[in-house]
Amino acid sequence: MTFRAIFLAVAAFFALLPTAQAQQQHYSNNEIVDAGHRFFGTTSRELALLVERATKRWGQPNGYILGEEGSGAITVGLRYGEGTLYTRNAGDRRVYWQGPSIGFDVGGEGTRVMMLVYNLPSLESLFNRYVGISGSAYFIGGFGMTAVTWDRVVIVPIRTGVGLRLGANVGYLKFTPTSTWNPF
Repeated sequence: MTFRAIFLAVAAFFALLPTAQAQQQHYSNNEIVDAGHRFFGTTSRELALLVERATKRWGQPNGYILGEEGSGAITVGLRYGEGTLYTRNAGDRRVYWQGPSIGFDVGGEGTRVMMLVYNLPSLESLFNRYVGISGSAYFIGGFGMTAVTWDRVVIVPIRTGVGLRLGANVGYLKFTPTSTWNPF
């Protein structure tokens, strides 16, 4: 082999590295569904369909949150949760969220939640208020999906749980690095 052939082979190898690293920053549908099955303890087809619908709309997430939350409402509602944010290149981090809502909404629920996180530039940029519209129809249990957004970051909570809740509301989720009772 000549020096030129070796140089071209090494240059081609390094040209491929950023592409491989860029692919590693996102999670595939199979990785998300597998994590959801381990977390929710089910092989539910509904979970796979919700993940597929979210990735068709927003692409591949660059992070996800697994956690638990509780909420209740009589026209005005509150939601509190905690979980762990998983990312490929920035590590894992414990996060908390809380938020108010208002709408035609009544009932309460306790849920396990998987949140798909899109376009998150850094861990610290998660700690903001994400606004969205939510609808719930729980009678004992089921799966549900909504989306909340701030700037370019989109968070898609997929919830399953128990409770009795019916309605639609407008509200936000505020993510914090520490637990707090203040939803505002």
